[in-house]
Amino acid sequence: MQPDFDVAVIGGGPAGSTVASYLAGAGLSVAVFESESFPRPHVGESLVPATTPVLAEIGALDKIDAAGFPRKYGAAWTSAESRDIPHNGFTGLSHDFRAAEVMFVERDQPEVDRDFTYHVDRGRFDQILLDHAESRGAKVFTRTRVLRADFDADPDRVELTCRTGDETFHHSARMVVDASGRQTMLGRQLRLKVPDPVFDQYAVHTWFEGLDRTALATASGKADYIFVHFLPLKDTWVWQIPITDTITSVGVVTQKHRFTEAATDRERFFWDFVGSRPDLESGLRLARRVRPFKAEGDYSYSMTEMCGDRFVMIGDAARFVDPIFSSGVSVALNSARLAAKDIIEAHRAGGFTKDRFAVYEGKLRRAVRNWYEFISIYYRLNVLFTAFVQDPRYRVDVLKMLQGDFYDTDTPAALTAMREIVLAVEQDPDHLWHPYLGTLRAPLAVADS
Repeated sequence: MQPDFDVAVIGGGPAGSTVASYLAGAGLSVAVFESESFPRPHVGESLVPATTPVLAEIGALDKIDAAGFPRKYGAAWTSAESRDIPHNGFTGLSHDFRAAEVMFVERDQPEVDRDFTYHVDRGRFDQILLDHAESRGAKVFTRTRVLRADFDADPDRVELTCRTGDETFHHSARMVVDASGRQTMLGRQLRLKVPDPVFDQYAVHTWFEGLDRTALATASGKADYIFVHFLPLKDTWVWQIPITDTITSVGVVTQKHRFTEAATDRERFFWDFVGSRPDLESGLRLARRVRPFKAEGDYSYSMTEMCGDRFVMIGDAARFVDPIFSSGVSVALNSARLAAKDIIEAHRAGGFTKDRFAVYEGKLRRAVRNWYEFISIYYRLNVLFTAFVQDPRYRVDVLKMLQGDFYDTDTPAALTAMREIVLAVEQDPDHLWHPYLGTLRAPLAVADS
């Protein structure tokens, strides 16, 4: 008995819709099972340039261009740090550590034909990609949750138990792609999910209408960059992302234990933390909140296996660390791109065994390992990170990481330099930079999991 589809994709977000577009375009029969009804709100609203080649390759870039999303030309950081931070000879720069920015135009990126990407309303963005996958030939089931994937009933197929409303039914496929995001459907079922011991992050976020973005802009013309505002609390920051000309997404990210210790509701927690930056709070108080406060937890985890016989995990279903560098959609799209190549080759070879996905798993683990270390060192550096953004010796290499250009390279040189400087500061309690270090410390062994 033939299975219903060649590939069943669990989840219709950016990872699922992108892999479906690739596979359907290559002639495979593909089904996408999405538990929600689109459009639906979602975090992860700022893209990085590494998404551009993928969107172009699946034929969706023109649709994203036509959607009118705000263009993102760079990224910026601000701090309320009032002390003069000594340079101590590391950078040799007379730099104000309280602000920094980068522009994507400063570095040419392979396969990227523009000096910008986009900030997106994820409800609209995800709908465009899912509709595009359907236009390429994928069969899309919305409001349909996959409850279980049975790999044991037949060695040549996977049986899916699905539910729509009160109705339970079954579909089959030759293999499954788990793109279920932080629901991590297969990770939970197969007991492959491992909580990250370091990044136990928690976010509270909402949208504001009428925020004056120029008030905290680092320079003229930079108000529509993505902003990361350091709060005067260790390991805590605020994102500021344009969604439209007048609507801005704002979220507080910190360690989960801080929310537990605060013992309060989301709204009070948000304003208590934002209140530690009066310049930021005053602007937000003048704006109008247009969405309820929403919380995001369980931010960081890994999988002991990203693939196996007849399954592959992509996007957040495979690994997630922290949203600090807008890596979520980039990992989703690029993991879909890498996985699709192996799946198409496996289909041609006539089998979907684990060894067929070795190239995908190796590339994704290496890329995410670099992301993980970059993020962990960033948190350890805290406001000192701006030194690396401004230092001409490292600036282009740091920009490469911020562009999401991780997938075909080994460890970036700037990452090695950041690691060495952090180690030197950590080992010397009398170092002039020692008081400014963040508290998060992630061993590389965790990054490699």
